[in-house]
Amino acid sequence: MPEKDAAAPEGAQATPEGDAAAKAATEAGKAAEEAAAAAAPPPKQMKCVVLTGFGGIKMIKVQQKPEPKLAEGEVLIRAKACGMSFPDLMLRQGVIDNVPKPPLVMGFECAGLVEALGENTTGFNVGDRVIALSDYKAWAELVAVPATSVYKLPENVSWEDGACLLMNYVTAYILLFDLANLRKGQSILLHSAGGGVGQAILQLCSTVEDVTVFGTASAHKHESIKDRVTHLLDHNVDYVQEIRKVSSDGVDIVLDCLCGEDTNRGISVLKPMGKYLLYGSSNIVTGETKSFFSFAKSLHMPDNIVWWQVDKVNPIKLFDDNKSVGGFQLRRLMFRQGQHAYVRAVVDKIMDMYRHGKIRPVIDSIWAFEDVGEGMQKLHDRKNIGKILLDPSKEPAPKPEKSAEKEQAEGGENGGTEKSEPAVNGE
Repeated sequence: MPEKDAAAPEGAQATPEGDAAAKAATEAGKAAEEAAAAAAPPPKQMKCVVLTGFGGIKMIKVQQKPEPKLAEGEVLIRAKACGMSFPDLMLRQGVIDNVPKPPLVMGFECAGLVEALGENTTGFNVGDRVIALSDYKAWAELVAVPATSVYKLPENVSWEDGACLLMNYVTAYILLFDLANLRKGQSILLHSAGGGVGQAILQLCSTVEDVTVFGTASAHKHESIKDRVTHLLDHNVDYVQEIRKVSSDGVDIVLDCLCGEDTNRGISVLKPMGKYLLYGSSNIVTGETKSFFSFAKSLHMPDNIVWWQVDKVNPIKLFDDNKSVGGFQLRRLMFRQGQHAYVRAVVDKIMDMYRHGKIRPVIDSIWAFEDVGEGMQKLHDRKNIGKILLDPSKEPAPKPEKSAEKEQAEGGENGGTEKSEPAVNGE
C-alpha cells in the first residue's frame, strides 16, 4: 500500500485554524525575543570623537558609542593618549583617500593598555603597554586594532611620548634612511620644520654627521628649532633663492609636506643625484569649506582620491638632470599595501634610538576629547610647535558662557571656531 504523503496537496487551501496557529506562533516567538532583549544587560558605552559629516569643526562631536567587539586577531586597547596630525584635518574635510562615509570615529594612532584579546591573537597579553596605528577609530576610550598594527611600548616611554612615535617618527625614519638614504655631508630642504614630523626629522638628522638643514617655519617657531636647523628660513620667503645664496648647486634632498606649486620648485633646487620626496599635502587643507568643496567636487578621481592643480613633472627632464622623485604615505603602506613586517622593523629601530636618548618627541599640547576643536584649530593655523595630543581621561577646560547672539554669530558653514582664511605654507 503506498505511503500517504504528509505534505498538503498542491493547491490546497490554508484553513483559518492553521492561519491563527501560525500567527500565534509568530507572536509568541517575537515576544520571547523581546523578553530576552529586555533581560540582557545594555551594551557598555565608551566616549569617543565622532565625525558626523565632512566640513568644519562643528561636525565633530564627542559621543557615547557601544564598546567595540573584538574580531579574530585583534587587540582591545584602553587609550591613554592619542595623536593628532594633518591627516585628521584632511579626514574632517573629506579629502583623504578611501574615506568612509560619516558618521565615523576619528583618529589614527594611540598609546594605551591591552584590555582584551580577540580569538587567536598572539604576541600580546592583557595589561601590556602598547602603541598602535589604527585605520580610523583611535580617538576613543577603547580601540580595537589588528595585532599587526600594535607594538609594545617599553616601561621607560611615557604614554605621551608613545603616542608621538608612530605617525611622526616612522614617517621621518623611512623618509630619511630608507628612501633618501641620508649620508654624511649631505644637505636637506625641510618644509614645516617646527611641526610634529618636522621635529622628528630634525632629531634624526642630528644622528648623521655633518648634515646641513635648510628649514622653513613660521617666525614664532624659529626659537624652538634654531639649534637643529643650519639655515632657518621664514615660510614666506623665496626659499629657492635663499638656498642658492648659500649653495649654488642646491641640496641633496627635499622633504615636502606641502605639495601644490611647491612640487616643481622643490625639484628645481635639487643637486644632480638629488631626491625630492613628497610625504604630505598640507596646502590642500583650508578653512574655506564651501569654496574648497565646490573645487574638489569636479576633481574626484576613479579611485576616490581628490587631486589638485600642480605643474606636471617631466620624466625626461628628471632623466636628463639625474634627479629622482618619490612619495611616502604611511597609512596606505600599512592598511592598503600590507607592509606590516617592514613597519614593525622600523618601529624596533625607533624604540632603540629612544632607549639610547637619540630622539625625544616634542609635545606642543594635550587636549581633552571635548576640546578637540581647539587642538585641531591650532594645528590648522600652524601654531603648534611639535605634536598635539588628546587625552581621553582629561577633564575639559571650562568654557566661558556665551550669549545667544554670539553663538548665532559664530555659527555657520565653517563650524564656529574655525577661521575661514586659507592655510598658508608652513606647518
